[in-house]
Amino acid sequence: MDFNRLIARVKNILLTPNTEWPVIAAEPASTQSLYTNYILILAAIPAVFGFIKSTIIGIGIPFVGTIRIGMGAGIAQMLLQYGVVLGLTFVLALIIDALASNFGAQKNQVQALKTAAYSYTASWIASVCLIVPWIGWLLAIAGGIYGIYLMYLGLPHTMKSPPEKTGGYLAVIIVIAIVLGWVAGALVASLSGAGAAMNARSALSGSTLSIDSDSGFGKLAAMGAKMEEAGKKLDAAQKSGDTQAQAAAAAAVLSTALSGGDSVEALSPDALKPFIPETLAGLPRTSFSAEKNGAMGMQVSTARATYSDGQQRSVELEITDTGSIKGLVGMAAWAQIEQERQTETGYEKTYKSGGRLIHEQWDNSSKRGEYSMVLGDRFAVKVQGTTDSIETLKGLLGTINLGALEALRNEGVKKG
Repeated sequence: MDFNRLIARVKNILLTPNTEWPVIAAEPASTQSLYTNYILILAAIPAVFGFIKSTIIGIGIPFVGTIRIGMGAGIAQMLLQYGVVLGLTFVLALIIDALASNFGAQKNQVQALKTAAYSYTASWIASVCLIVPWIGWLLAIAGGIYGIYLMYLGLPHTMKSPPEKTGGYLAVIIVIAIVLGWVAGALVASLSGAGAAMNARSALSGSTLSIDSDSGFGKLAAMGAKMEEAGKKLDAAQKSGDTQAQAAAAAAVLSTALSGGDSVEALSPDALKPFIPETLAGLPRTSFSAEKNGAMGMQVSTARATYSDGQQRSVELEITDTGSIKGLVGMAAWAQIEQERQTETGYEKTYKSGGRLIHEQWDNSSKRGEYSMVLGDRFAVKVQGTTDSIETLKGLLGTINLGALEALRNEGVKKG
């Protein structure tokens, strides 16, 4: 295993996909070599970080504490997830190959596996964000969205799809990938479910994909251009032999990937304090904290408080300035995510309203819920706790001056 080559491939597919896809398409490979030299290693990332989150770090539950699953159960879960990811990658490749002729592309199972594996790279890498408190799922989704953009760029090279049909080809693949995700762990059901998605091919086979610069996909393309430029500077620094220049260029690449190409100084804790009132809809504040953390040049600020009447009503308010990782947060918001899940005792849904990404969750049996939103593609605001209804939680968040917070979206931002 040549780890230098592996690292170079990851860097190139993420930062310079336009030039890396032709290289990938032309190089000799087999299913075995793709798994041995790439997939087996990268696909382990979501399983390993999921294990770290659930077993070592634990999952924080307000008013309860941190919950961790046992080491044995954590390892079993990690291995199961790893196996499912390996299998889904191969199944998606089979479907990419099966659909090829319907869109004027060339059938080739190895090239289809290249398409699936290298497009999944962004999602696998972004899964390290699962260890980030509550917005980690947003960042993981952002990696998946960038993977869609990578596949759009790759299909004309690996599968030789005509440009005018690549949009339709990609659309069907996305539908099938969603179906596969829903039934992870049941590959046979995934394949049968994918058949329904294939029925859409007649309507989509002649479609084209027009990129609007103001759309989420257009913003992805703009971010991709910034990442490519940062990658070129890193290559130049590496060739110069200047170690300081190399370190600076590497930091710039990381910053571009996370922030969207901008240099961002997260707000100070004092700047967040005014948005954490001493009382929240009559509930007194019983605890408060505010901090700004940084590592490897990345910065995130968080302020949180607990409000309680000392009896049944108790809620927690948390405001996070994602700062240097606002690019990933914005990418998740651009995705126009909408989903809803009903349970026997409540529901959970994510949707867009007034340009804001909103997530709400409620359980009637425990009278607990969560209402959160992303403001200005940068600030994550959440209120959760025990109260009489989800409408009450919405009302609590409505007492915060969200407009003033959103107006700070460009504070400390230097455009790249």
